Amino acid sequence: METTKIQRLLKQQDIEAWLLYDFRGLNPIAQRVTALEGRKITRRWFCCLPQQGSPTWLIQHIEQSHFQDVEGEHLVYGGWQELKSKLVQLLAGYRTVAMEYSPHIPYVSRVDGGTLELVKSTGVDVVTSADLVQHVESKLSVEQFRGHQQSAQLILSAKDSAFEWIGQQIKSGKTITEYQVQQRIMADFDRYNLVTDYPPIVAVNANSADPHYSPTVNHHQPIVEGDLILIDLWAKQAQHDAIFADTTWVGYVGQEVPEKYTRVFDVVRVARDRAIDFIKQRMSNGRITCGFEVDDVVRGWIQQSGYGDCFTHRTGHNIGIEVHGNGVNMDNFESKDERQLVEGICFSIEPGIYFSGDFGVRTEIDVFLAPPDQGGVVVSTAPVQTAVSPLL
Repeated sequence: METTKIQRLLKQQDIEAWLLYDFRGLNPIAQRVTALEGRKITRRWFCCLPQQGSPTWLIQHIEQSHFQDVEGEHLVYGGWQELKSKLVQLLAGYRTVAMEYSPHIPYVSRVDGGTLELVKSTGVDVVTSADLVQHVESKLSVEQFRGHQQSAQLILSAKDSAFEWIGQQIKSGKTITEYQVQQRIMADFDRYNLVTDYPPIVAVNANSADPHYSPTVNHHQPIVEGDLILIDLWAKQAQHDAIFADTTWVGYVGQEVPEKYTRVFDVVRVARDRAIDFIKQRMSNGRITCGFEVDDVVRGWIQQSGYGDCFTHRTGHNIGIEVHGNGVNMDNFESKDERQLVEGICFSIEPGIYFSGDFGVRTEIDVFLAPPDQGGVVVSTAPVQTAVSPLL
Protein backbone atom coordinates (compact mmCIF):
# COMPACT_ATOMS: atom_id res chain seq x y z
CA MET A 1 0.00 0.00 0.00
CA GLU A 2 1.36 3.41 -1.00
CA THR A 3 0.68 4.90 2.42
CA THR A 4 2.75 8.06 2.06
CA LYS A 5 1.25 8.93 -1.32
CA ILE A 6 -2.30 8.30 -0.12
CA GLN A 7 -1.81 10.37 3.03
CA ARG A 8 -0.51 13.26 0.94
CA LEU A 9 -3.67 13.06 -1.18
CA LEU A 10 -5.87 12.92 1.92
CA LYS A 11 -4.33 16.17 3.13
CA GLN A 12 -4.69 17.80 -0.29
CA GLN A 13 -8.35 16.82 -0.50
CA ASP A 14 -9.04 17.62 3.17
CA ILE A 15 -10.30 14.10 3.95
CA GLU A 16 -9.66 12.77 7.45
CA ALA A 17 -9.30 9.11 6.51
CA TRP A 18 -9.91 6.57 3.76
CA LEU A 19 -11.98 3.65 5.00
CA LEU A 20 -11.28 0.74 2.66
CA TYR A 21 -13.68 -2.20 2.83
CA ASP A 22 -14.24 -5.49 1.03
CA PHE A 23 -16.32 -8.61 1.25
CA ARG A 24 -15.47 -11.53 -1.02
CA GLY A 25 -14.07 -9.41 -3.81
CA LEU A 26 -16.97 -6.95 -4.16
CA ASN A 27 -14.50 -4.07 -3.98
CA PRO A 28 -11.52 -4.73 -6.29
CA ILE A 29 -10.38 -1.13 -5.74
CA ALA A 30 -9.83 -1.80 -2.03
CA GLN A 31 -8.09 -5.06 -2.85
CA ARG A 32 -5.67 -3.36 -5.23
CA VAL A 33 -4.97 -0.35 -2.99
CA THR A 34 -4.15 -2.62 -0.04
CA ALA A 35 -2.30 -5.21 -2.18
CA LEU A 36 -4.65 -7.97 -1.00
CA GLU A 37 -5.54 -9.30 -4.45
CA GLY A 38 -5.41 -13.05 -4.81
CA ARG A 39 -5.87 -13.85 -1.13
CA LYS A 40 -8.80 -16.10 -0.24
CA ILE A 41 -10.44 -13.77 2.25
CA THR A 42 -14.07 -14.71 2.83
CA ARG A 43 -15.10 -12.40 5.69
CA ARG A 44 -15.63 -8.64 5.91
CA TRP A 45 -12.58 -6.49 6.52
CA PHE A 46 -11.95 -2.77 6.95
CA CYS A 47 -8.79 -0.71 6.75
CA CYS A 48 -8.80 2.85 8.05
CA LEU A 49 -5.94 4.95 6.67
CA PRO A 50 -5.73 8.40 8.32
CA GLN A 51 -3.96 11.55 7.14
CA GLN A 52 -1.17 10.78 9.61
CA GLY A 53 0.05 7.62 11.24
CA SER A 54 -0.30 3.96 10.40
CA PRO A 55 -3.45 2.25 9.10
CA THR A 56 -5.71 0.30 11.43
CA TRP A 57 -7.40 -2.90 10.27
CA LEU A 58 -10.59 -4.56 11.43
CA ILE A 59 -10.53 -8.24 10.50
CA GLN A 60 -12.42 -11.42 11.37
CA HIS A 61 -10.87 -13.76 13.94
CA ILE A 62 -10.51 -16.79 11.65
CA GLU A 63 -8.67 -14.85 8.93
CA GLN A 64 -5.86 -13.21 10.87
CA SER A 65 -3.24 -15.19 8.97
CA HIS A 66 -4.13 -13.37 5.75
CA PHE A 67 -3.15 -10.04 7.31
CA GLN A 68 0.13 -10.95 9.06
CA ASP A 69 2.26 -8.98 6.59
CA VAL A 70 0.17 -5.80 6.29
CA GLU A 71 1.24 -2.50 7.78
CA GLY A 72 -0.57 -1.20 10.86
CA GLU A 73 -2.52 -2.21 13.95
CA HIS A 74 -5.08 -5.03 13.92
CA LEU A 75 -8.49 -5.02 15.60
CA VAL A 76 -10.13 -8.44 15.59
CA TYR A 77 -13.84 -9.24 15.74
CA GLY A 78 -15.79 -12.46 16.06
CA GLY A 79 -19.59 -12.08 15.82
CA TRP A 80 -21.68 -9.33 14.30
CA GLN A 81 -22.19 -7.53 17.61
CA GLU A 82 -18.44 -7.31 18.10
CA LEU A 83 -18.00 -6.20 14.50
CA LYS A 84 -20.15 -3.15 15.17
CA SER A 85 -18.52 -2.31 18.51
CA LYS A 86 -15.04 -2.65 17.01
CA LEU A 87 -16.10 -0.51 14.03
CA VAL A 88 -17.10 2.22 16.49
CA GLN A 89 -13.65 1.87 18.05
CA LEU A 90 -11.97 1.95 14.62
CA LEU A 91 -13.72 5.19 13.63
CA ALA A 92 -13.57 6.97 17.00
CA GLY A 93 -12.42 10.55 16.57
CA TYR A 94 -13.28 10.82 12.87
CA ARG A 95 -16.06 13.01 11.56
CA THR A 96 -15.73 12.09 7.87
CA VAL A 97 -14.25 9.15 5.97
CA ALA A 98 -14.03 8.39 2.26
CA MET A 99 -15.34 5.13 0.84
CA GLU A 100 -15.96 3.60 -2.58
CA TYR A 101 -19.36 5.21 -2.88
CA SER A 102 -20.79 7.69 -5.39
CA PRO A 103 -24.33 8.69 -6.33
CA HIS A 104 -23.22 9.35 -9.92
CA ILE A 105 -20.18 7.21 -10.80
CA PRO A 106 -20.98 3.47 -10.74
CA TYR A 107 -17.35 2.49 -11.38
CA VAL A 108 -16.51 3.79 -7.91
CA SER A 109 -19.64 2.54 -6.09
CA ARG A 110 -18.26 -0.73 -4.74
CA VAL A 111 -19.55 -0.57 -1.15
CA ASP A 112 -23.04 -1.98 -0.60
CA GLY A 113 -25.82 0.08 0.94
CA GLY A 114 -26.01 -2.02 4.10
CA THR A 115 -22.35 -1.47 4.87
CA LEU A 116 -22.73 2.27 4.26
CA GLU A 117 -25.59 2.32 6.77
CA LEU A 118 -23.47 0.38 9.25
CA VAL A 119 -20.57 2.82 8.93
CA LYS A 120 -22.85 5.86 9.19
CA SER A 121 -24.48 4.38 12.30
CA THR A 122 -21.17 4.94 14.12
CA GLY A 123 -21.65 8.70 13.70
CA VAL A 124 -19.31 9.43 10.80
CA ASP A 125 -20.21 10.99 7.47
CA VAL A 126 -19.17 9.18 4.29
CA VAL A 127 -17.86 11.01 1.23
CA THR A 128 -16.87 9.58 -2.12
CA SER A 129 -13.35 8.33 -2.70
CA ALA A 130 -13.66 8.94 -6.47
CA ASP A 131 -10.82 11.48 -6.64
CA LEU A 132 -8.61 9.39 -4.39
CA VAL A 133 -9.19 6.36 -6.59
CA GLN A 134 -8.27 8.28 -9.72
CA HIS A 135 -4.97 9.50 -8.27
CA VAL A 136 -4.02 6.19 -6.67
CA GLU A 137 -5.20 3.73 -9.31
CA SER A 138 -5.62 5.51 -12.66
CA LYS A 139 -2.34 7.36 -13.14
CA LEU A 140 -0.04 5.25 -15.32
CA SER A 141 3.60 4.55 -14.62
CA VAL A 142 6.18 5.10 -17.35
CA GLU A 143 6.31 1.35 -17.96
CA GLN A 144 2.53 1.07 -18.13
CA PHE A 145 2.30 3.87 -20.68
CA ARG A 146 4.97 2.31 -22.86
CA GLY A 147 3.12 -0.99 -22.77
CA HIS A 148 -0.12 0.79 -23.60
CA GLN A 149 1.52 2.41 -26.63
CA GLN A 150 2.75 -0.97 -27.83
CA SER A 151 -0.71 -2.50 -27.38
CA ALA A 152 -2.25 0.44 -29.25
CA GLN A 153 -0.07 -0.16 -32.28
CA LEU A 154 -0.79 -3.89 -32.19
CA ILE A 155 -4.56 -3.48 -32.13
CA LEU A 156 -4.28 -1.00 -35.01
CA SER A 157 -2.31 -3.66 -36.87
CA ALA A 158 -5.04 -6.22 -36.13
CA LYS A 159 -7.64 -3.76 -37.46
CA ASP A 160 -5.62 -3.19 -40.64
CA SER A 161 -5.28 -6.92 -41.16
CA ALA A 162 -9.03 -7.44 -40.68
CA PHE A 163 -9.97 -4.74 -43.20
CA GLU A 164 -7.43 -6.06 -45.70
CA TRP A 165 -8.74 -9.62 -45.32
CA ILE A 166 -12.33 -8.50 -45.84
CA GLY A 167 -11.35 -6.78 -49.08
CA GLN A 168 -9.41 -9.80 -50.32
CA GLN A 169 -12.21 -12.25 -49.57
CA ILE A 170 -14.90 -10.14 -51.22
CA LYS A 171 -12.77 -9.56 -54.32
CA SER A 172 -12.25 -13.31 -54.65
CA GLY A 173 -16.00 -13.94 -54.40
CA LYS A 174 -15.89 -15.73 -51.06
CA THR A 175 -18.63 -15.60 -48.44
CA ILE A 176 -17.55 -14.23 -45.07
CA THR A 177 -19.31 -13.18 -41.86
CA GLU A 178 -18.93 -10.76 -38.97
CA TYR A 179 -18.07 -13.69 -36.73
CA GLN A 180 -15.22 -14.86 -38.97
CA VAL A 181 -13.68 -11.38 -38.91
CA GLN A 182 -14.02 -11.26 -35.14
CA GLN A 183 -12.28 -14.61 -34.77
CA ARG A 184 -9.43 -13.53 -37.09
CA ILE A 185 -8.87 -10.54 -34.82
CA MET A 186 -8.84 -12.82 -31.78
CA ALA A 187 -6.25 -15.00 -33.53
CA ASP A 188 -4.12 -11.90 -34.11
CA PHE A 189 -4.43 -11.05 -30.41
CA ASP A 190 -3.08 -14.50 -29.58
CA ARG A 191 -0.24 -14.04 -32.05
CA TYR A 192 0.62 -10.66 -30.53
CA ASN A 193 0.32 -12.07 -26.97
CA LEU A 194 -2.55 -9.72 -26.19
CA VAL A 195 -5.50 -10.49 -23.93
CA THR A 196 -8.99 -9.02 -23.77
CA ASP A 197 -12.07 -9.34 -21.60
CA TYR A 198 -14.46 -9.85 -24.51
CA PRO A 199 -14.18 -10.41 -28.27
CA PRO A 200 -14.20 -7.33 -30.51
CA ILE A 201 -17.25 -5.75 -32.10
CA VAL A 202 -17.59 -6.45 -35.81
CA ALA A 203 -20.88 -4.95 -37.00
CA VAL A 204 -22.36 -4.61 -40.47
CA ASN A 205 -25.01 -2.09 -41.56
CA ALA A 206 -27.93 -2.07 -39.07
CA ASN A 207 -25.83 -3.92 -36.51
CA SER A 208 -23.42 -0.97 -36.44
CA ALA A 209 -26.31 1.14 -35.09
CA ASP A 210 -26.17 -0.96 -31.89
CA PRO A 211 -23.11 0.45 -30.06
CA HIS A 212 -22.49 -2.77 -28.11
CA TYR A 213 -23.49 -5.33 -30.71
CA SER A 214 -21.18 -8.32 -30.92
CA PRO A 215 -21.44 -11.31 -33.27
CA THR A 216 -21.46 -14.84 -31.92
CA VAL A 217 -21.08 -18.25 -33.49
CA ASN A 218 -24.89 -18.52 -33.65
CA HIS A 219 -25.80 -14.88 -34.30
CA HIS A 220 -24.01 -12.97 -37.04
CA GLN A 221 -24.48 -11.41 -40.44
CA PRO A 222 -22.72 -12.01 -43.76
CA ILE A 223 -20.49 -9.30 -45.22
CA VAL A 224 -21.03 -8.41 -48.87
CA GLU A 225 -20.07 -5.65 -51.27
CA GLY A 226 -21.85 -2.40 -50.42
CA ASP A 227 -21.81 -2.98 -46.67
CA LEU A 228 -20.70 -0.51 -44.01
CA ILE A 229 -18.65 -2.28 -41.34
CA LEU A 230 -17.66 -1.03 -37.88
CA ILE A 231 -14.83 -2.67 -35.93
CA ASP A 232 -14.22 -1.85 -32.26
CA LEU A 233 -11.33 -3.75 -30.67
CA TRP A 234 -9.53 -3.51 -27.34
CA ALA A 235 -6.75 -5.53 -25.75
CA LYS A 236 -3.66 -5.33 -23.56
CA GLN A 237 -0.45 -7.20 -22.89
CA ALA A 238 -0.74 -10.34 -20.78
CA GLN A 239 0.74 -8.81 -17.60
CA HIS A 240 -1.73 -8.14 -14.77
CA ASP A 241 -0.91 -4.43 -14.48
CA ALA A 242 -0.81 -3.82 -18.25
CA ILE A 243 -3.03 -1.08 -19.66
CA PHE A 244 -5.66 -1.62 -22.33
CA ALA A 245 -5.76 0.07 -25.71
CA ASP A 246 -9.13 0.62 -27.40
CA THR A 247 -10.04 1.91 -30.87
CA THR A 248 -12.93 1.96 -33.35
CA TRP A 249 -12.79 2.34 -37.15
CA VAL A 250 -15.38 2.13 -39.89
CA GLY A 251 -14.92 0.80 -43.41
CA TYR A 252 -16.99 0.43 -46.56
CA VAL A 253 -16.94 -2.72 -48.67
CA GLY A 254 -16.56 -0.93 -51.97
CA GLN A 255 -14.39 1.53 -53.89
CA GLU A 256 -16.37 4.74 -53.42
CA VAL A 257 -17.95 5.48 -50.04
CA PRO A 258 -21.56 6.73 -50.28
CA GLU A 259 -22.16 10.33 -49.26
CA LYS A 260 -24.59 9.38 -46.46
CA TYR A 261 -21.72 7.65 -44.67
CA THR A 262 -19.07 10.30 -45.31
CA ARG A 263 -21.43 13.07 -44.16
CA VAL A 264 -22.09 11.44 -40.80
CA PHE A 265 -18.46 10.37 -40.34
CA ASP A 266 -17.31 13.96 -40.87
CA VAL A 267 -19.55 15.07 -38.00
CA VAL A 268 -18.11 12.55 -35.54
CA ARG A 269 -14.55 13.21 -36.79
CA VAL A 270 -14.89 16.94 -36.13
CA ALA A 271 -16.48 16.24 -32.73
CA ARG A 272 -13.54 13.99 -31.82
CA ASP A 273 -10.98 16.56 -32.94
CA ARG A 274 -12.78 19.39 -31.13
CA ALA A 275 -12.44 17.41 -27.90
CA ILE A 276 -8.67 17.12 -28.39
CA ASP A 277 -8.33 20.81 -29.23
CA PHE A 278 -10.37 21.75 -26.16
CA ILE A 279 -8.22 19.65 -23.83
CA LYS A 280 -4.99 20.97 -25.36
CA GLN A 281 -6.14 24.56 -25.02
CA ARG A 282 -7.20 24.09 -21.41
CA MET A 283 -3.91 22.42 -20.51
CA SER A 284 -1.82 25.07 -22.24
CA ASN A 285 -3.68 27.76 -20.28
CA GLY A 286 -3.30 25.88 -17.01
CA ARG A 287 -7.06 25.64 -16.58
CA ILE A 288 -8.85 22.80 -14.83
CA THR A 289 -10.80 20.51 -17.14
CA CYS A 290 -13.50 18.13 -15.94
CA GLY A 291 -14.80 15.05 -17.70
CA PHE A 292 -18.30 16.43 -18.19
CA GLU A 293 -16.91 19.50 -19.97
CA VAL A 294 -15.26 17.38 -22.66
CA ASP A 295 -18.54 15.58 -23.21
CA ASP A 296 -20.31 18.95 -23.51
CA VAL A 297 -17.93 20.04 -26.29
CA VAL A 298 -18.46 16.86 -28.29
CA ARG A 299 -22.20 16.61 -27.68
CA GLY A 300 -22.66 20.30 -28.45
CA TRP A 301 -21.14 19.91 -31.92
CA ILE A 302 -23.20 16.80 -32.71
CA GLN A 303 -26.37 18.56 -31.56
CA GLN A 304 -25.47 21.64 -33.60
CA SER A 305 -25.07 19.35 -36.62
CA GLY A 306 -28.59 18.01 -36.15
CA TYR A 307 -27.79 14.57 -34.74
CA GLY A 308 -28.11 15.12 -30.99
CA ASP A 309 -30.77 12.44 -30.52
CA CYS A 310 -28.54 9.93 -32.33
CA PHE A 311 -25.59 10.20 -29.89
CA THR A 312 -26.75 7.82 -27.19
CA HIS A 313 -23.69 7.25 -24.97
CA ARG A 314 -20.97 9.22 -23.22
CA THR A 315 -18.02 10.66 -25.14
CA GLY A 316 -15.34 8.50 -23.53
CA HIS A 317 -14.23 6.31 -20.66
CA ASN A 318 -11.17 5.97 -18.49
CA ILE A 319 -8.70 3.28 -19.58
CA GLY A 320 -6.60 1.29 -17.13
CA ILE A 321 -5.83 -2.31 -16.28
CA GLU A 322 -9.52 -2.77 -17.09
CA VAL A 323 -10.71 -1.41 -20.43
CA HIS A 324 -13.29 0.67 -18.53
CA GLY A 325 -11.11 2.00 -15.76
CA ASN A 326 -11.98 3.77 -12.52
CA GLY A 327 -10.70 7.24 -13.40
CA VAL A 328 -12.57 10.17 -14.92
CA ASN A 329 -14.95 9.52 -17.81
CA MET A 330 -15.76 12.06 -20.52
CA ASP A 331 -19.39 12.08 -19.53
CA ASN A 332 -22.26 14.46 -18.98
CA PHE A 333 -24.87 12.08 -20.40
CA GLU A 334 -24.89 8.76 -18.56
CA SER A 335 -23.59 10.59 -15.47
CA LYS A 336 -22.08 13.97 -14.70
CA ASP A 337 -18.42 13.22 -14.07
CA GLU A 338 -17.02 16.26 -12.30
CA ARG A 339 -13.60 14.74 -11.70
CA GLN A 340 -10.66 16.58 -13.18
CA LEU A 341 -8.42 15.42 -16.00
CA VAL A 342 -4.99 15.01 -14.38
CA GLU A 343 -1.56 14.12 -15.70
CA GLY A 344 -0.94 10.42 -16.00
CA ILE A 345 -4.45 9.26 -16.94
CA CYS A 346 -5.56 7.55 -20.13
CA PHE A 347 -9.03 7.73 -21.66
CA SER A 348 -10.97 7.29 -24.88
CA ILE A 349 -12.70 9.86 -27.05
CA GLU A 350 -15.37 8.04 -29.07
CA PRO A 351 -18.31 10.02 -30.43
CA GLY A 352 -20.88 8.06 -32.41
CA ILE A 353 -24.05 8.69 -34.39
CA TYR A 354 -26.54 5.83 -34.72
CA PHE A 355 -29.64 5.40 -36.88
CA SER A 356 -31.59 2.45 -35.49
CA GLY A 357 -32.28 -0.19 -38.12
CA ASP A 358 -30.02 1.50 -40.67
CA PHE A 359 -26.38 2.16 -39.72
CA GLY A 360 -24.07 3.70 -37.13
CA VAL A 361 -20.71 5.46 -37.26
CA ARG A 362 -18.17 5.80 -34.46
CA THR A 363 -14.56 6.91 -34.30
CA GLU A 364 -12.49 6.14 -31.21
CA ILE A 365 -9.03 7.19 -30.11
CA ASP A 366 -7.06 6.83 -26.88
CA VAL A 367 -5.57 9.88 -25.16
CA PHE A 368 -2.83 10.00 -22.53
CA LEU A 369 -2.11 13.15 -20.52
CA ALA A 370 1.65 13.46 -20.21
CA PRO A 371 3.55 16.34 -18.56
CA PRO A 372 3.87 19.34 -20.92
CA ASP A 373 7.59 18.70 -21.49
CA GLN A 374 6.80 15.10 -22.51
CA GLY A 375 4.14 15.76 -25.09
CA GLY A 376 1.12 16.95 -23.11
CA VAL A 377 -1.96 15.55 -24.83
CA VAL A 378 -0.77 12.35 -26.53
CA VAL A 379 -3.01 10.40 -28.92
CA SER A 380 -1.64 6.90 -28.44
CA THR A 381 -3.79 5.26 -31.11
CA ALA A 382 -2.34 7.37 -33.92
CA PRO A 383 -2.74 7.44 -36.84
CA VAL A 384 -6.39 8.38 -36.37
CA GLN A 385 -9.09 7.75 -38.93
CA THR A 386 -9.83 10.75 -41.12
CA ALA A 387 -12.36 9.20 -43.52
CA VAL A 388 -14.38 6.02 -43.95
CA SER A 389 -11.97 3.42 -45.31
CA PRO A 390 -12.86 1.93 -48.74
CA LEU A 391 -12.00 -1.77 -48.61
CA LEU A 392 -12.05 -2.64 -52.33
